[in-house]
Amino acid sequence: MSSTESPDTATAAALPVPPAGTGAPDELVDWVALASPPRLTLAVRSPAGRPETPAAPDREPALFVHGLGGSSRNWSGLMSLLADRLDGVALDLPGFGESPPPDDGDYTVCGQARAVIRYLDAAGRGPVHLLGNSMGGAAVTRVAAVRPDLVRTLTLISPALPELPPQRTALPTALLAIPGVARLFARLTREWTPEQRTREVLALCYGDPARVTPEGFGAATEEYAQRLQLPYFWEAMERSTRGLVNAYTLGGQHGLWRQAERVLAPTLLVYGGRDRLVSYRMARRAAAAFRGSRLLTLPEAGHVAMMEYPEAVARAVRELVDAAGARPAADGS
Repeated sequence: MSSTESPDTATAAALPVPPAGTGAPDELVDWVALASPPRLTLAVRSPAGRPETPAAPDREPALFVHGLGGSSRNWSGLMSLLADRLDGVALDLPGFGESPPPDDGDYTVCGQARAVIRYLDAAGRGPVHLLGNSMGGAAVTRVAAVRPDLVRTLTLISPALPELPPQRTALPTALLAIPGVARLFARLTREWTPEQRTREVLALCYGDPARVTPEGFGAATEEYAQRLQLPYFWEAMERSTRGLVNAYTLGGQHGLWRQAERVLAPTLLVYGGRDRLVSYRMARRAAAAFRGSRLLTLPEAGHVAMMEYPEAVARAVRELVDAAGARPAADGS
């Protein structure tokens, strides 16, 4: 810890729960039960009036996957901006948002990728335009590598791909992977108000927390307070962080960078210059790993660019989708 960091700030950095976002008043949440072992129940958020699968003929299907500690609400703003072009839904990963924990307790990146694949297979919506942030970016990278038939395009916003050594501001988050540390942080912060917790998390996730509206701050505070009441909150955080750290150590064909090289779908990479969790310096390596990828760098953005700069991200996604649709059939699209 540097001399300019307070103990509270360092503790908050171990709680990377992106703010919920305000959501839209006409959004709907459905629960999808996947019965084949292991059983899994997933909450899926969509705009009201979205037609049942398959997607409306004038729009293409899309799926949005949040990051560590996040929820489907992280995507409400971007989904709304793209609603005329994409028939999108956002998934709550097992143990996050409104999805209950997985029956088998699998919080690994591979387990999250399997959850996405099982949902897409059950819903019959593939191939989709697949978007992921942070930990969700790591999970959907695996999906695109192992099930290219399910993915039309891939958009990764600050994807949690292996970075060694990690930047210093991300180290407290990695500590959550150590058994018992999550509960320790819970005790250290038990006197914090929901407003204080939310303020610290915004400082961690946003390049400029002042961009959050009072409405957004209130919604984030409310959701954060609700999450802390869940009996599995800290377990989900600890085991998901451990799964992410373990994914960083995998080598060979199972390594995330090797899987990135296998992705065939047209890919958009989005990195923020003020990201405290995924280093801006990884943008160049990612652009080299994902063949023929596009790169959008937002110097003032933090870890959740789709929430800070949704218009800029939406424009880049539209360009990706339009370019993919224009590819000749011989290209395999």
